[in-house]
Amino acid sequence: MAQQRHPQAGQTSQDPAAAVPQQREGPAQAQPPQQAEPRVTGWLGWVLFAGFTMVLVGCFQAVMGLVGIFNTGFYVVTADNLAVPVTYTAWGVAHLVLGVIVALAGLAVMWGKAWGRAVGIFLAAIQAIVNFAWFPAYPFWSLIVIAVDILVIYALLVHGGEMRALTGNKGARRGESVSGRV
Repeated sequence: MAQQRHPQAGQTSQDPAAAVPQQREGPAQAQPPQQAEPRVTGWLGWVLFAGFTMVLVGCFQAVMGLVGIFNTGFYVVTADNLAVPVTYTAWGVAHLVLGVIVALAGLAVMWGKAWGRAVGIFLAAIQAIVNFAWFPAYPFWSLIVIAVDILVIYALLVHGGEMRALTGNKGARRGESVSGRV
């Protein structure tokens, strides 16, 4: 057993615990790293705008698809003069399906779901490409949709993780950083 000298009394002790070094409290003990919640910034409004716009544009896109299916004479040019020469019925079905999916992903974004962000970014990009091909048929609307899709992609990509802080959704994927970016 180790002997320790007590400075006050000048005596030694036979205490077995005195021989074991004691852990000190304080900064020497490392805490396991904890992932912080994304902080809420002014961009949260843009993320909500992106989710709401996805719902709204998805509904408009679905209506445009229904018009393409049921009223092919509505559009400015014939189907042969489109960038991708298919019938208006085929374009209508594509717009209808894309519109419904975009609207559902917009709801998921507003609920703070990570999958909604990923699907929203992907579908906004697809929707912008589809509207670029649709441009000759309905130029003004296509230009508006492309501009809004670019804003939606930016808001979701850069600041989409902030919705988790607002909604309390802890369903973040592994490997997602503090800023919420994937």
